[in-house]
Amino acid sequence: MKALRYYGARDVRFEAMDDPAPQSVAEAVVKVEACSICGSDLHIYHGHGFSEDVGFCVGHEAVGEVVEIGSGVQRLKVGDKVMLPGAVGCGRCRSCLAGVVNLCEFGLGSCYGLSSKLQGSQAEAVRVPAADMNAVKVPEGVSMEQALLMTDALATAWFGVREADVRPGSSVAVIGLGPIGLMAVDSAWVMGAHVVYAIDPVPERRALAEQAGAIALHPDEALERIKADTKGRKLDCVVEVVGHDATVDFALRIVRPRGTVSVIGVQQSRRFPFPLERAFAAGLTFRVGTCSVPEELPALFPLVQSGRLKPERYISHRLPLSDGAEAYRMFEAREAGALKMVLLPD
Repeated sequence: MKALRYYGARDVRFEAMDDPAPQSVAEAVVKVEACSICGSDLHIYHGHGFSEDVGFCVGHEAVGEVVEIGSGVQRLKVGDKVMLPGAVGCGRCRSCLAGVVNLCEFGLGSCYGLSSKLQGSQAEAVRVPAADMNAVKVPEGVSMEQALLMTDALATAWFGVREADVRPGSSVAVIGLGPIGLMAVDSAWVMGAHVVYAIDPVPERRALAEQAGAIALHPDEALERIKADTKGRKLDCVVEVVGHDATVDFALRIVRPRGTVSVIGVQQSRRFPFPLERAFAAGLTFRVGTCSVPEELPALFPLVQSGRLKPERYISHRLPLSDGAEAYRMFEAREAGALKMVLLPD
């Protein structure tokens, strides 16, 4: 098969590699119909990978059709249309069965496309471990593109807003307006936010947030505008979707006393100087962590089916998989309005 393979910083190649095959009776193979590039894929693209391997297939967001199953797979059959959440679990322990795969009790939680241990899904086909749990049938009323965006991006956005304690009437800020940040804006409205501030330096992304009803601000003006609008009280809830020290610190500066900050941006520093004394005095709630996609899907499916959430509107490009290297370059450069880059096997 053909796949996008990682060889070093900014070196992703469309090349042949071995076809995937089940390695146990519980596994399946899925023919990929569409995959996409996640913001966290850029960490690998920049050479900050999670492994010293090279030549492995990247990517962790995909949908497709089951083409092969092991004899122990019970919930799937060949021909099923499925979505592949970016992280996988063992499928047997209490945590995984509850949908919290990042707390797998057997230590088998993993993510596609970080090393050769579990090849990625930016490919023509992908091996799915513990397929009964890790391949989710696409429900009626959900398109394949909508399902693709639920494999990570929409689920992460929803998780981040939920972790920010957004309630009916809340005042909210979202820092960082990539696809996940924009979906977080939408999610905040669904959860009942009274006002949403959307903060990003890129004008085109602020414009999309304004179309979604948010007050879109450049970072340089955001603090003073929020203080003026709230008469100094600042905001109930802040969702940080960047992962830089500066944006985490900024989130802590615009939240009110007894407010909540939720950090879902992939962290890019090993040590953050957390202002513990200030947070203690203000009684802040601070949450940081990664989403477990299966845990969020029961809430998201009806919202997408009913049209209350429309994640597909943030797809900016649909390109052949063979143009994957160019898609990564455009996404990194934020060129031509690049947001969600969907790749379609040739």
